[in-house]
Amino acid sequence: MPTKIEKDSHTGTDTTGHVWDGIRELNTPLPKWWLYVFIATVIWALGWFLLYPSIPYGSGYWHGLLGYSSRGDAMSGLAAIHEQHKDAMDKIAKMPIADIARDPKLMETAITAGRITFANNCQPCHGPNGAGRVGYPALGDDVWLWGGKLTDIETTLTHGIRSSDPDARQSQMPAFGADGTLKPDQIEAVADYVGVWWGVVPASTDTKAGAQIYAENCVACHGEKGEGNRDAGGPPLNAKVHLYDGSRAFIVSQVNKPQQGVMPNWNTRLDPATIKSVALFVHSLGGGE
Repeated sequence: MPTKIEKDSHTGTDTTGHVWDGIRELNTPLPKWWLYVFIATVIWALGWFLLYPSIPYGSGYWHGLLGYSSRGDAMSGLAAIHEQHKDAMDKIAKMPIADIARDPKLMETAITAGRITFANNCQPCHGPNGAGRVGYPALGDDVWLWGGKLTDIETTLTHGIRSSDPDARQSQMPAFGADGTLKPDQIEAVADYVGVWWGVVPASTDTKAGAQIYAENCVACHGEKGEGNRDAGGPPLNAKVHLYDGSRAFIVSQVNKPQQGVMPNWNTRLDPATIKSVALFVHSLGGGE
C-alpha cells in the first residue's frame, strides 16, 4: 500500500508514496513533449499498420488499405524497363545476330540484357562471367565443342545439348569398357597415349599400342592429333582444358564409362531477342570466334 506522500529530504521532490525496501519512489513524470511525441509515434505506427501489409493471419495477411506490395512495385519497375527497351529488343529479335554486333546502340542494349539473363539463368552452372565449374565448360576461353562464332553460340543456346529439342546438339561417346568394346589393358594403353597430350604421362612412355587403339576407335570424333571434331561435338584432347578432371585415372574412367552432360534448350524459356543477347554477351567474354 502507498505510504503518505512526502517530499524527499535530499532532492526536495514529492514522492509517490510507494516504498520498496526502504527506497521511496520520486514523483518525476516524463516531460510533456516526450509524452506527446510517444503518442504521435503510436498513432503513426497504427496508420502504417492500416495502410500497408502488416500482420499475417491464417493462410493470408493484412494487405493494407493501399494494396501495396514490394513485389508489385518491383514488377511495375521491371515492366517500365522492358517498355523502355522494347523497340531495341524488337529490332534485335528480327536482325541477324552478326548485324546486331555491328550496331553500337543495339549492342549496348543486348550486352546489358545478356549479362542480366546470364546471371539469372546460366551462372549457376557456368560460373560468374563464364568462368566454368567442374562438369560445366568455361565460356571465356577459346575451346569450343561446336564452334564459338555468334551463330554457333546462338544455335547451342536455342536448342541445347542432348536436350529434348529435336534439333539439339548431339554427341555420344561410347562406353568402350562397360560395353566390352575394349579390354582393360587396351583402355590403359589408350589412356597412356592421351595422357601424353595432357601432360600427365611422361613423353618417354611407349604409346604405340595406345596410338593404334586410338586410331581405330577415337580419331573420328577427336581427330588424328587430338584436335577435336566440331561437326561431331568431339572435344579436343590436346588443349589441356578439362571439363571434369585432368588426371590419367579420369581418362581411364571416361573411356570405360563416360560422363556426358545436358544443356537445356532455352527456346522454351527465353524469347529470340534474349537468346541473341545472351549469345552476344557470351561471345564478348573473350573466347568468341
